[in-house]
Amino acid sequence: MAAQCVSKVELSISCNSLIDKDVGSKSDPLCVLLQSIGEDKWAELDRTERVKNCQDPEFSKKLIIDYYFEKVQKLKFGIYDIDNKSVDLGDDDFLGGFECTLGQVVSSKKLTRPLQLKKGKPAGKGTITITAEEIKDNRAIVLEVEARSLDKKDMFGKSDPFLEFFKQGDDGKWQLVHRTEVIKNNLNPTWKKFTVPLQTFCSCDMNKPIKVHCSDYDSDGSHDLIGIFQTNVSELQKAGHGSPVEFDCIHPEKQKKKKNYKNSGVVKIKSCSIVTQYTFLDYVMGGCQINFTVGIDFTGSNGDPRSPESLHYLSPNGLNQYLSAIWSVGQVVQDYDTDKLFPAFGFGAQIPPNFQVSHEFALNFNPNSPYCQGVQGIVEAYRMCLPQVRLYGPTNFSPIINHVARIASGAAQQNNASQYFVLLIITDGEITDLDQTRQAIVESSRLPMSLIIVGVGEADFKAMEFLDGDDGVLKSLSGEPVARDIVQFVPFRNFAKAPMEALAQSVLAEVPSQVVSYFKMRNLSPVNPPASK
Repeated sequence: MAAQCVSKVELSISCNSLIDKDVGSKSDPLCVLLQSIGEDKWAELDRTERVKNCQDPEFSKKLIIDYYFEKVQKLKFGIYDIDNKSVDLGDDDFLGGFECTLGQVVSSKKLTRPLQLKKGKPAGKGTITITAEEIKDNRAIVLEVEARSLDKKDMFGKSDPFLEFFKQGDDGKWQLVHRTEVIKNNLNPTWKKFTVPLQTFCSCDMNKPIKVHCSDYDSDGSHDLIGIFQTNVSELQKAGHGSPVEFDCIHPEKQKKKKNYKNSGVVKIKSCSIVTQYTFLDYVMGGCQINFTVGIDFTGSNGDPRSPESLHYLSPNGLNQYLSAIWSVGQVVQDYDTDKLFPAFGFGAQIPPNFQVSHEFALNFNPNSPYCQGVQGIVEAYRMCLPQVRLYGPTNFSPIINHVARIASGAAQQNNASQYFVLLIITDGEITDLDQTRQAIVESSRLPMSLIIVGVGEADFKAMEFLDGDDGVLKSLSGEPVARDIVQFVPFRNFAKAPMEALAQSVLAEVPSQVVSYFKMRNLSPVNPPASK
């Protein structure tokens, strides 16, 4: 029987006295959360934002994890000094880590432990504090905020203002719950609209004190306070009725010194609303179908399938890396598709009868009905197709991405949360049409669609890692950024000795959040919404 998720847990992370790896400035730390997948292998679950020039960071992004009572969930927290835009942490300085179980964190509620560079070697005086809170509510607060007439803090410019929101904990201490972006050189800033889970923002208590700091950003981390005000959600909600709510931004020192001091600017809450945040399970249980399509790389770089060196070579037990990837991922995804009919395609081969190159041919050679019955059907079609095609090239991804995107586009016209499409491409890592693939991904990011790439063999997968970049990094040929992150790349070799389900866990880790991000972007509720929690 599958383990039942008891609840979702939100982890707040802060650190103190981190070691300093940067010459002439402080470190720019980020925290990454990893979960054990067995055999001393770890899969990344999430990461916080980077805090620039800070040895004592309090991260505003919360890390959310499913809690299973009956499972030992081993976690690893890694702190890194980030000095580039790459998502790969391999080229960043490691500032220390800490291992524990989720059970330990949940039972402690708040845990402070020393960071270690490796077992038995402390990371200077560095410590990490992890605070756990169960998420019991699916509502969120949405705020639009601007300010006017803020104090000028920079000698040669205006100010670079940003806001930090804090809630008061049960122990009376203030806990950071959100940090806005910095608006450069502007005394009348308007910040981007933002959404924070109500549990995070005020522990669902509309009268819980909320403190807001407005500060002038300095690149060396020594931000100057412009002013402070205090409020609560009940007060903020008055801005939801068409009339903005304004607060005087007060600098305590200036207030003490100046007799006629009025304020250091005014912060205006333009709008405030409480919305329901649906989860992946809400959409699935509400009737959303996850449609699974497979694309298999049949290009010549894989090697002759008759040779044991080929990635398409079927070993005596009838398996290869392609089949292992299909099995492990397909067995999870098929549970979310009621008819279990999966389109399966190949690309980059010369196909019978004329042996012309095709970049989106049906594995069963039936273009009018490329569907296979369940994962077993995909496996059978692959085994039947393999001896009949000639591996060729080039390696073009865009035709098969565009094929699935056309179907997803039709589903998007229905304007409901009933269909989502997951394309699994299994490849040896060569890619010829990178520009066209970038374009296809950017266009697909506006559709109910995710792209999973599993890399087989020992190739250099830099192109795949580029496609699986951070939000906004990947752009189309015309410079248009992706609307949301829809690509997940996983090299099969990382799971050579891990249990088969470990690959599926890593490959599918981002799909639930991608499903939710699409329907949230389109403002679509589940077809059959769950009863209020």
